Amino acid sequence: MTVLLREALGDSLRRVRTDQGRTLREVSTDARVSLGYLSEVERGQKEASSELLAAICDALDVEIADLLLDVGHALRPITTGPVEPALAAATVDAELSEVTDDQVVAGEPTVAAEHLDAVITAAKVVIPAPAGRATALAAA
Repeated sequence: MTVLLREALGDSLRRVRTDQGRTLREVSTDARVSLGYLSEVERGQKEASSELLAAICDALDVEIADLLLDVGHALRPITTGPVEPALAAATVDAELSEVTDDQVVAGEPTVAAEHLDAVITAAKVVIPAPAGRATALAAA
C-alpha cells in the first residue's frame, strides 16, 4: 500500500499537535489558517503549500526539517530484513569515505561511524571494512 506525502504530513502534524495537548482550534488560530482547512491537512485530504506548512510548524513550535524527517521515516521505514548487498556495501563505502584517518586514529566519535553502525545493523549484512581501517574503527 502506498502512503501519499500529504497523508504522511497530516499524520505527523496531528501527532505533534496531540502530543502537545493542543486543539485544532488553538493551532489554527496561531497559524492563521481556518480550522476546517487545518483539519483537512491533518486528515491528508488537502495538500499544504510550503507557506502553510511553515505557518503550521511555527504555530506548533517545530522545525520543518524535523517534521519532514518524521515524514521521511513514515514513507520509508527502516527495513528489518536483509538488503541488497551491493547497496549496503555502497552505503558503507560512502559513510567510510567521510571518516578521515585523523579521526580514526584519534578515536574521535563521528557522525559517519554512527551511520555506519545503523546501516550495518539495518542491513544485517557483514561487510568488511577497507584494509587499514578495520582495527582502528573497531577500537573507536
